[in-house]
Parts: sequence; C-alpha cells; structure tokens
Amino acid sequence: MRDRGRTRRLMGLGARTGGAMLKTRLGGQADWRALGEALFEGLSELKGPAMKLAQIMSQWDDLLPPDLAEELARLQRQAEPMPWPRIREALELQYGDIDHYFSQIEERPFASASMGQVHRATTHEGETIVLKVQYPGLADVLESDLIQVRRIMRLGRWFKVPQARLDALFEELAESLRGELDYHAEAAALARYRERYQDDPRLVIPEPLPALSGQHVLAMRYVAGTPLRELAEADDTTRQGIAQALADWITEELFTYGELHADPHAGNFAADAEGRLVIYDLGAVISVPEGRINAMMQLLDATLKHDAMGMDEALMQMGGRQGQGAPLALYRESAECIAPLFAPGEQDFSDVRVHRRLRELTPKVWAAMDRLQPPADTLLLSRALNGHYWNLVRLGARLDMHKRSLPLLKLAHKR
Repeated sequence: MRDRGRTRRLMGLGARTGGAMLKTRLGGQADWRALGEALFEGLSELKGPAMKLAQIMSQWDDLLPPDLAEELARLQRQAEPMPWPRIREALELQYGDIDHYFSQIEERPFASASMGQVHRATTHEGETIVLKVQYPGLADVLESDLIQVRRIMRLGRWFKVPQARLDALFEELAESLRGELDYHAEAAALARYRERYQDDPRLVIPEPLPALSGQHVLAMRYVAGTPLRELAEADDTTRQGIAQALADWITEELFTYGELHADPHAGNFAADAEGRLVIYDLGAVISVPEGRINAMMQLLDATLKHDAMGMDEALMQMGGRQGQGAPLALYRESAECIAPLFAPGEQDFSDVRVHRRLRELTPKVWAAMDRLQPPADTLLLSRALNGHYWNLVRLGARLDMHKRSLPLLKLAHKR
C-alpha cells in the first residue's frame, strides 16, 4: 500500500473537507454531494484509517448533511476491492504455498471494507471456509495515515472543539484502528463470544480456525446468510426476529458483560436460512465500564423525564458539557425528539418523523459546540450505539423500548 501520492491525496481530501466546513461555518452553501463523491472515489481506493473514519462519519446519519451522508454510506456498501494479485501476496506471506492448504480460493471477495477483505475458500477436505485478509502493507502505512487523520480532525477547532479534546478523540480512534489489525485478538473474541452465547438459539457466530489463521489472515468456518442491508425486502417476521435478537444481544453485551460490538455497519450482520442473527466480524469490541453505563442511563432517565437540568448534570458528569450557560432549550427539544421512541407499547423505528426532527436539530447542536462537546472517552461507544440504532431503523424494527428500558434504569440507579 506504499504510494508516494498517498499522503498528498489524503491532504487534498482534508483540505477539500475543511473548505466545505468553513464555507458552511461562514454562512455559505457547500456542495456536499460533490465533496462526498470526491471522498468516495479517493478513500475507496486508498483504504486504511482515513476510509475507516469516513465510514464512521457515514453512520452519523442524523448529523451530516443528507447529500454527504448518502455518498459516504456508499463506502459501507460499494468499497472497491483490492486487486487479487495483491491479496494473493498476503496469502502467500501467510501460507507460503497456498495450494498446499486450499483446493480453491475465490478471487472475487465475499466482502470488502476499509482494513481488509474476505474471500471464500475450499479446503482439500471439501469444507468451505472464509479468509479475512488484511490489506498488504496496511500496518506499514497505518501510522502515516493516522498523522493525516489527526490533521483532518483538527478542523474541529472551527467548531470550538478544544485541542485537548480533539487529541483525546484521536487517541481513542487510533487505538481502535490499531486493534483492528490484531487478528489474533479477533480470533480470541470470536471464541469468547461463541462460548458466551452458545445457548442463545437466535445467534450464530462463525468459528475461528486457529490452524489456518495468522497475523494477517483470519480463517473462519463459512456461515451463509442474507446481509442485513438486503433484508428490506424480507418478510416482516424475519425482520422483526432479527431486530429483536439484535436489540437483546446489545442489551446483554452492555449490561451483563460490559462490552459492546463497536463496528456496527450492516455488512457485519446477516440473517441465516433459519432466521437467526449472524455476527460476522468481531474485530472491534470495546469494554464499557460500569460508571459510563450508569452515566448514560442517568442521561436517558433525565431525557425521558424532560428534565433539562438533569440532562445537563448528566452531561457534565460524562465530560460532555463545559463552559457557561446550559443550552436548556436545546435539551428540551432533544427530549421531545427522543422520548416518543420510549413511549409505552411498540414503537416503529422506521418512523421518519423522528429522524426528521433530529436532523432539524443539527444546526442548533453545532451552534452550541462551545458548551457541548463529545465526551473524549465515548467516541467509539457513541458511534457503536448510533450504528446499531440505524441497523434497527433499516430493519423497520418495532420494539417496546419503554418495557425494555425500565429494568435497566432501575439497575443503573441501584449501582
């Protein structure tokens, strides 16, 4: 992945992004569609951390300009695969003579993303497996790419985000990206999750194959499934079953085990022929301390009570509020947007009125950035929860969040 023009292209994309943000900051109209197209073309080719950052941004559908969000979302669905000869290099680095291990490897990837791509393979015993292959040379360019990502993130100063907070956000992102290159850790996570949820008949987690895995290749048993992003046309029973399983799994992860799957893009999930939720990728799992969970539940509790002062106190405890003058009116509007999802009875996550109201709040959120800042240690947690929420939206989930949240709020108050 070494490319003399790589840094120059990343800097160019950063400058273009900054220009659009500055124009908007000064009251102009940026061409977000054109910027999104440029980011898609550049980042899908470059791969790596900058592309990962854009994918993270694309999951914040409720905060980004619609045209930009739509273009960035293509990075989730249509990332350009790396040519087979380069992938073969990585496989030969891992196995030496790959024909000794496999009778066939499909050259067309089963899936491709920012840090690697997945190819189906057949062993000499006739078993179909998948090989998650890290892009060749990615580890070598990671730190260089991260330098450029840090420069791009400094654009946040235009929105009054303190440099110390930007640095903390960057370090959390960098640690996560470095962790995604550790395939040994992902294999261990797969084994841990398989044992943890072995008695849940609604979940399927692929089995890692240590004998065929290494530093740059992760081998797993193949599990067929319909990707979550393609379930829009599935029957309602299937979609609701997957939505229920996803919501229950996230809740158990957080409140029982203090962990959370932190890479929630739709390509990491599927439904198998029996209607079970398939969880393909565990390359990003974060631990969530009990204190952080309690603070989040305190914020939710105050929000559902339309308690603006309580919301401000919770944000202060989380490190997301500073300066003088609590934006109480913004809190109240936010509560009015969110509370309907937690009203008694089943609520429809595909209700566009909720998303429309949240999007209408975006300019007010940006305007309050001198007082509201993303807590420095919750970047991945917020991104993961937001991504899982949008997966439920895509499924058209109908969930009784009031019933689900009551015991969790009580548990948080007891801790």
